Amino acid sequence: MKKETILCVDDDQIQLGLLRSILQNDYELVFAHNGAEALVAVQKYKPALILLDVEMPDINGFEVSRKLKSDSKTGHIPIIFVSSLIDEMYENRGFDLGCVDYITKPIFPRIILARVRTHLSLARASRLEACYRGIICTLGTIGLYNDDKMKAHLSRVAAYSHLLAQTIGWNEDKATLMEMAVPMYDTGKIAISDTILRKPDQLSPEEWDIMKQHPRIGYDILSKVDAPLFQLAAEIALNHHERWDGSGYPNGLVGEEIPESARIVAIADVFDALSMSLSYKEAWPMKSILLTIQESAGNHFDKNLVAVFMDTLPQILEIKAEWDSHSSPD
Repeated sequence: MKKETILCVDDDQIQLGLLRSILQNDYELVFAHNGAEALVAVQKYKPALILLDVEMPDINGFEVSRKLKSDSKTGHIPIIFVSSLIDEMYENRGFDLGCVDYITKPIFPRIILARVRTHLSLARASRLEACYRGIICTLGTIGLYNDDKMKAHLSRVAAYSHLLAQTIGWNEDKATLMEMAVPMYDTGKIAISDTILRKPDQLSPEEWDIMKQHPRIGYDILSKVDAPLFQLAAEIALNHHERWDGSGYPNGLVGEEIPESARIVAIADVFDALSMSLSYKEAWPMKSILLTIQESAGNHFDKNLVAVFMDTLPQILEIKAEWDSHSSPD
């Protein structure tokens, strides 16, 4: 396996020698003796992490960090300052400039190794999450290549669901997992013909039977991935059309038989769908939307969640307004 590259920057040759002796067995090392060399080395070697001295004769470490963090191509690289400046003021400045850690000299091998391993691990996790989100976005928008309104719909429903989950007591990690899972809830529609999905008129009984297959198809696709995110997405996909009174599909679940995740998404989905203007319908007035949701408590929706939704309505409307401003032609 290829070793990760670390850029070590210091105008003191002895310090560079110490870093070499500590890190050379585990990492590919690149060295720079001043700020200017460091900036060139970053472009050339694209290091996974930078160990950066502060006091250097040409461009100091703070300025090097500022330049790197202001460039979208290098801003993601974690920087650890390694400095003889021990005043808290300098540490604060380093963190303000985007460093992930600040180590004071003299350096100790176990500290250097531990900090480097930790921050490389965090960087890998961050890249993995970005990749995860990319996959999720792709799955969620399959079939929506030319439908920006529906892409925005999925994102808004995810944001509303995150807020509702937090409000009823889900911890932040679980609520964030919910937000990431929600855009995949209609994945099963990939198997439904566009003539049905985009039909402007009412579906025939035969077409409706086909449409009602999409929750199970989505579940079958998503549940094959044995990871908490995809298991939650599969749960939502299968159950988001179930109704509190048992009249939903595909399994006719009743009340708390319906997973809480799907009960949350059901409210968020209907609220946003009614507020959208599409080719075959106008957006409903907000008063009518809220009345419909309240009247649906206890039959379509979990009445306790409807109460939570109404309590959080100011935040819900803030989220909607923010998305509306993004999609505005102005």
